[in-house]
Amino acid sequence: MSPTNLPVGLDHGHVTFLGAGPGDPGLLTLRAVEALSSADVLVAEHDVLDVIRAHARQGVSVVPTSPDSASDPYKGTGTPQLTVVDGASTTASLPPVRDAAHLVMEAARGGRRVVRAVSGDPGLDTYATEEMLACAAAGVPFEVVPGVAAAVGVPAYAGVPLRDAQGADVRFVDARTASDRCWTEVGASDGTVVVSTSLDSVAAAAGELVAAGRKPDTPLTVTVAGTTTRQRTWTATLGTIAQTLKQAKVLPSPDGGRPVIAVVGERSSVAQRDQLSWFESKPLFGWKVLVPRTKEQAVSLSDQLRSYGAVPHEVPTIAVEPPRTPQQMERAVKGLVTGRYEWIAFTSVNAVKAVREKFEEYGLDARAFAGIKVAAVGEQTAKALVAFGVKPDLVPSGEQSAAGLLEDWPPYDPVFDPIDRVFLPRADIATETLVAGLIELGWEVDDVTAYRTVRASPPAAETREAIKGGGFDAVLFTSSSTVRNLVGIAGKPHNVTVIACIGPATAKTAEEHGLRVDVMAPEPSVGKLAEALAEFGLRRRASALEAGDPVTRPSERRPGARRRRTT
Repeated sequence: MSPTNLPVGLDHGHVTFLGAGPGDPGLLTLRAVEALSSADVLVAEHDVLDVIRAHARQGVSVVPTSPDSASDPYKGTGTPQLTVVDGASTTASLPPVRDAAHLVMEAARGGRRVVRAVSGDPGLDTYATEEMLACAAAGVPFEVVPGVAAAVGVPAYAGVPLRDAQGADVRFVDARTASDRCWTEVGASDGTVVVSTSLDSVAAAAGELVAAGRKPDTPLTVTVAGTTTRQRTWTATLGTIAQTLKQAKVLPSPDGGRPVIAVVGERSSVAQRDQLSWFESKPLFGWKVLVPRTKEQAVSLSDQLRSYGAVPHEVPTIAVEPPRTPQQMERAVKGLVTGRYEWIAFTSVNAVKAVREKFEEYGLDARAFAGIKVAAVGEQTAKALVAFGVKPDLVPSGEQSAAGLLEDWPPYDPVFDPIDRVFLPRADIATETLVAGLIELGWEVDDVTAYRTVRASPPAAETREAIKGGGFDAVLFTSSSTVRNLVGIAGKPHNVTVIACIGPATAKTAEEHGLRVDVMAPEPSVGKLAEALAEFGLRRRASALEAGDPVTRPSERRPGARRRRTT
């Protein structure tokens, strides 16, 4: 019986065997994201769960398989358990991988939509195939969502095309299961060989190829942690790779070695990697960048940093709380409905959130803004308004700040403006620049405290130690308060950490706290700040290459830091 032709009346669930790709979450297919969004149960190894978890719906049951599966897919003992969790947290016990098929089928028989995710592509995973056969034998319907195979995706990220204009033959070898006959065949060919192996076994695989007929001076690349910001690639030859890894201080690992992809061959563009290495040559590749903002505030900034190859780490330094006396805010919101205001000006995303929450409390929605002009201090605030259903009438055309907003704000005109009053919901610690400027333009201003900003709780001890010990490569300060609060809750960043500030006032505060400012945004915009840091990283990289020095991250140069190694 085929898995798609079940007897009528059987109430079965469904299983999706899903390829999660080689490590970069951005390589998930659109179909994979769609399947994850409707799944009731996720079954996968820990590293795969890290890739797919963000696309799962709230309330999904998350079941990690044995953490030992990376070295031995059938290792482990115990009984599978299914634990329903809220959101992305995982509390399920760790069943052995040999029980994965049983677990998947039991969940499907209960009418659940199960996603069984594997690294790379399911079609290249022996154990996924066995689980598919088990589902077919049990009459459990399933489908397969292909993923990017590591043997193809990793070389692409390493800047090593597998074929040239002459169409070189490409062969794939899994060194862990390759037979003598397999080595003999690939050794006798002159095509490109892509070898899946481990760091501890790379030299042995190179020896097999030389013994089978490949010349010792045949070039190869070896890439570990491919497609992630931990990726590292070595270029050598079959005869020199052992010495290259030894000089790089790649040490034997207790778990049998991290998986790597090695590409061997004259015609595989190995020699052109310097020109084609697009991923590892990103300006901030592998940099751990501290972003002292809440996750909601830092979304676009973190995405921009990732596009430069960085690993952003968000640490809130400010917590938002309601005003101590809510009556003023309540009167202002009622005034919006009764026509008291000509304008409402939002100077932060938090202000939008505060007004929106008050609207929901009163059963109002975006229609209450009808007939009122709306201003936003910048793009992020404007996006928050659009998400609320409000399109702002005024966003600064230049500098995204109170001063920039005033540059474009029209003066009060009694002929064209029936009402002369502006509602300004803002933080309790906001400056008076906007209020004074609006009054100068002839407007009356209801300056209302919509929310209070208080110092956030200290981050985890591990994060505090990384901040003070030089574990971060850079920190982005977007205001003077982020400087004061970060130092207050976590301590002063180490002197090897690159300090980037959004403007002169923030830089002055940083210097007052004993910090050396390395990067300044050309204009007060978080986007321009990230861009300035990326340009700093590019200059730093170019200087190292020009001097013939290795390209390292700032945190690797701190006194007493261990030299970069891979285990």
